[in-house]
Amino acid sequence: MVKETMILALTSSTDLAKRIAKGLKLPLSEVQVDHFADGEILVTPRETVRGRSVFIIQSTCTPVTEHLMEVLVCIDACKRASAEEITVVMPYYGYARQDRKSDAHQPITAKLVADLLQTAGANRIVTIDLHAAQIQGFFNIPIDDLTAVPLLGHYFCEKKLPMDQIVVVSPDHGGVVRARRLADMLNAPIAIVDKRRPRPNEVEAQNIIGDVNGKYCIIVDDICDTAGSLVAACEILKNHGAKQIYASVTHGIFSKDAIEKIENSPIDEIVISDTIPLMADKLAKSKKVKVLTVADMLTETINAIQNHRSVSHVYDRYDTVKKPKPEKR
Repeated sequence: MVKETMILALTSSTDLAKRIAKGLKLPLSEVQVDHFADGEILVTPRETVRGRSVFIIQSTCTPVTEHLMEVLVCIDACKRASAEEITVVMPYYGYARQDRKSDAHQPITAKLVADLLQTAGANRIVTIDLHAAQIQGFFNIPIDDLTAVPLLGHYFCEKKLPMDQIVVVSPDHGGVVRARRLADMLNAPIAIVDKRRPRPNEVEAQNIIGDVNGKYCIIVDDICDTAGSLVAACEILKNHGAKQIYASVTHGIFSKDAIEKIENSPIDEIVISDTIPLMADKLAKSKKVKVLTVADMLTETINAIQNHRSVSHVYDRYDTVKKPKPEKR
């Protein structure tokens, strides 16, 4: 089945797509992406896709709308060229934070994006750590919402921190499920930062639910954008006696002066995945950022899809923590 697979890399995820293609032992299929002077976009596969299973690799990160439009045009091109099946691998799903109406006149843009992808002709979506799990319900086609938490958890297992002194921290009440998953991997308790957000991209951390005094804290979140929320949470952890503070984030957007904020914060290290490519100039500014690749996870996911196997087995490689067996009675 994999012989019928084609990997198309669009402009935001070329490096990631190369790693995926190498893992699948397939050539990266040639595709031409043109941005014209008036802003129009043309995407043209340079190889035949007729009867093939096409995987389009593209994170809809900054500039979000251009990258989304590239995906939509590419889907349409493949559909009109008689591709058998079109799967969009979108490690970072742009507009995911617009998943509900918080004001009477606001749109639900995450649903609009889902509709656009389906109307264009996508047959399946693969993404990683959707900001809101209910976005899966916006689709009427199969969607695999993977998580980078096992990958990030495996990193901290290998780091050899004192396991009995680790506390996994959720930066807000909404992230407790994600924090619990990492805590289960590390056999650690959790704590929660109690905060409020007065305006978009602004946060006021107020209190800590749980004991972090003298602990190695790992704060886990899906997105780091301007880093205001993350830094505020880490400062309150430090004020409550945290010994060391690590951040574990799936999508490192790092808008504006986010890197500078992190460098000047109590964070000892921030671990992100490469769902969003981190520009070399930003990486050069920071000694605290560690990047892990999701290429192996996506490679195994594509293999599982093509060979009709369970996708959940992609996490088996990260299951290194030996949990204590229950005592016999």
